[in-house]
Amino acid sequence: MTHTPTPRSSVWATAPTSAPAQRKGRYVPGSAAHPAKMLPALAAHAIATYTKPGDLVLDPMCGIGTTLVEAVHLGRHALGVEYEPRWAHLAADNLRHADTHGATGSGEVYCADARQLTTHIPACFQGLVDLVVTSPPYGASVHGQVRSTRESGERGVTKTDWHYSHDPDNLAHVGLETLLTAFTDILIQCRHMLRPGGHAVITTRPWRERGELIDLPSAVLAAAEHAGLTPVERNVALLAGIRDGHLIARPSFFQMKNIGDARRTGLPLALIAHEDTLVVRRPSTPARAKGHDNPPAPPPDGPCPRRKPPTANVRTRTCTPTARRAHP
Repeated sequence: MTHTPTPRSSVWATAPTSAPAQRKGRYVPGSAAHPAKMLPALAAHAIATYTKPGDLVLDPMCGIGTTLVEAVHLGRHALGVEYEPRWAHLAADNLRHADTHGATGSGEVYCADARQLTTHIPACFQGLVDLVVTSPPYGASVHGQVRSTRESGERGVTKTDWHYSHDPDNLAHVGLETLLTAFTDILIQCRHMLRPGGHAVITTRPWRERGELIDLPSAVLAAAEHAGLTPVERNVALLAGIRDGHLIARPSFFQMKNIGDARRTGLPLALIAHEDTLVVRRPSTPARAKGHDNPPAPPPDGPCPRRKPPTANVRTRTCTPTARRAHP
């Protein structure tokens, strides 16, 4: 009898609980300071859908390591690259935390520029990654954390942790055109890291700038095609819960304020309740990116003997402030 695979849903129920509830006890203190974290359930859904235990997962802009933590808890192995030393160290701490809480996978974090993945990740992993999970930055600042007068004891609303970084070389500080060019370069590097037929899951969303809609998902999809990756799915990852068949939105203070301000001026904005989840694949036959394509460079560490990261204990690499190159 022929087995018919269960069709995958195009709507991912990735917010059954709030983001803080999903991270509670699973991530080290201080992780909430990152202003644009991926939902753990979203990363876990992507990993469970497109990989099997023992597979290798990569996040080229891993932040505090959400993708890595969820991967090792699911019995996968994980590689992460993060440009900012502060977040790279937090990602390493979160991996160590996962290890002490029974995670069966192993992981490693490199502090480096994602546009040079193949320079910093050992050669034995290149061409063997089963899944890439990542998200481009949305700008120099995001909503961040807010506290009321009752919580902080200070007058008015206090806002903290809304910047990715103060480093002007961070991609969060560049314009949309430069960001898309750089993200294309990153996806080219990811294509070299993926095995033939391996997938990449990219989460993104549009935003408004002075009332104009910036369609980042469509632009990112075009960047993936220019990087030589083949689009296979476009899904919806919910940022809202589901109760009795209805969406339960969990908007931030600033979402509510911005939407209220817009509606008072006659602009009918609605709450964002999902992220676009773009799924692309490295072709099984050789493919080249459109335009400039940098082949993998020899890694600084030389070859390593096995496919998974060396140990469950994370080996974090730190960057120098100027060169931004990883060193042991």
